[in-house]
Amino acid sequence: MYLRKHYRTIVLSDIHLGTTHSKVEEVSQLLRSVNCDKLILNGDIIDGWHMKKNGTRKWQPAHTQFFKIIMKLMENCGTEVIYVRGNHDDFLDNLAPIRFANIQIVKDYVLKSGDKVYFVTHGDIFDRVTTQMKWLALLGYMGYTFLLWFNGWYNKYRAWKGKPYFSLSQRIKQKVKSAVSYISDFEKTLSDFALARKYDGIICGHIHHPDNCYYGKIHYLNSGDWVETMSALAEDENGNWSILYYTDVEMDELQGKDQLTVQPMQSAS
Repeated sequence: MYLRKHYRTIVLSDIHLGTTHSKVEEVSQLLRSVNCDKLILNGDIIDGWHMKKNGTRKWQPAHTQFFKIIMKLMENCGTEVIYVRGNHDDFLDNLAPIRFANIQIVKDYVLKSGDKVYFVTHGDIFDRVTTQMKWLALLGYMGYTFLLWFNGWYNKYRAWKGKPYFSLSQRIKQKVKSAVSYISDFEKTLSDFALARKYDGIICGHIHHPDNCYYGKIHYLNSGDWVETMSALAEDENGNWSILYYTDVEMDELQGKDQLTVQPMQSAS
């Protein structure tokens, strides 16, 4: 029998509910497999841009079910929910900061983890392309959408062949020099900010690139996304952080294990 793994904190970001590429069924399965004291929804959970453009017909029963699962965590486990607004759900700006029951809606958040303090932000305000070069961001979004479309068809072919999910779009981005440079610059900018503000680490999303590494003394954590990598961050009872992947959760459930496979921490220059 599969036992639900307990974590002190789970961080999810970039689910983009309302878009055709959102892996809402998979992220819901992840939440069904764990218990946590604190759940941080770190931005772009709902894709308000897409919803505004295409109307409420993009809202599906699976999206409602996702929030029902969160409510069950709150009811059964006393889970505290922190919703940090992102650039695609910036409609929350008019609400933040607000708190009701076990839910907070904020623009950023300070998290204590063991003897360390982390600054939690979606990360868009540190992205020069998003904040200063919106025309380039739009152009990149169009290319990214095509990449996700191609990734979807590629994985349908893999499923037909009996092969597991593979993020071809992530592999392509890792091979493109400009994309690698963009990711590196983003990570360095956030790490420098954390250092200047005397935080021990920073937790973000936005760039759809999960990571768990150090920039000097700063612990950099990125929760990834649920359109490509299907990844999340998890903090255990001892304050150790790891990356959870949906493919690992699915495999563990099939094998009846009581632990999830995690990615070890890496170092960054």
